[in-house]
Amino acid sequence: MAHDPELVLRLMELLADEPDLGEQRMFGGHAFLVGGAMAVVASRSGGLMVRVDADEAVALVRHDGVERMVMRGREMRNWLLVAPEAIETKTQLRPWVRRGVAFARSLSA
Repeated sequence: MAHDPELVLRLMELLADEPDLGEQRMFGGHAFLVGGAMAVVASRSGGLMVRVDADEAVALVRHDGVERMVMRGREMRNWLLVAPEAIETKTQLRPWVRRGVAFARSLSA
């Protein structure tokens, strides 16, 4: 399945004022990079992949619709998958985007 084009547009809107923003097709989805580091991805499997601090991820997976990202059978420490139903509104999506951007910025600091 291809990524959700509507989610890509919603992400573009939220990231429009973000300096040093890049976009790239990655993991079969549409990735947004900040300062050259991946922040969020409109996932090919649906929903949003968010890059976060591994220590933060422990608490964040307790949210409904949030799980650790698994690629090729391997759990990704710094990546979460947020289900489409958990990001239906701008109010739901915005905090996840902010988390991803903040983590990407921390890598370039």
